[in-house]
Amino acid sequence: MILKGKTHRFKTPAGTDHDINTDYIISGRYKFQCEDNNELATHVMEDLDPNFYANIEKGDFIVAGKNFGCGSSREQAPIAIIYAGISAVIAKSFARIFFRNGFNKGLPLIECDTDRIDPADKLEIDLERGVINNLTKKEEIKFSAIPPLMLTLLNDGGMIEHFKKNKGFNIDG
Repeated sequence: MILKGKTHRFKTPAGTDHDINTDYIISGRYKFQCEDNNELATHVMEDLDPNFYANIEKGDFIVAGKNFGCGSSREQAPIAIIYAGISAVIAKSFARIFFRNGFNKGLPLIECDTDRIDPADKLEIDLERGVINNLTKKEEIKFSAIPPLMLTLLNDGGMIEHFKKNKGFNIDG
């Protein structure tokens, strides 16, 4: 699975790209107001960048520091990211519940050193090989390849879609 797009980075009010919580990803004020996932997506990351949704293109990436997705366990956070057209989130680390929700919903999450990835860098990511090619800087960043089972879930659109497609859990992919 090869992904291509440009990067977006955010700073919290503390001035860092660490600890971007689920309230920053999708504000709690929309959690119960938006039943339509396409509408929910229009509010993704708006508390950190009100123009974010208007500036993304299908396939783009969110890049962050440590502990991305901390806070509440709301599944709306990865859903909003997916419906906004973001193809993956790249971070130094993820909050455990967000990591699980992301893969369960079909959102690729990549853990690696993000220090050399700048806003608007163009990337090409090979999830199977565990390689990010920064086309802007002509640099390669390695990460732990996504295991085949997880790739199957991602290709199927997440855990629920995998269950529907296979009428249960198919570990053979």
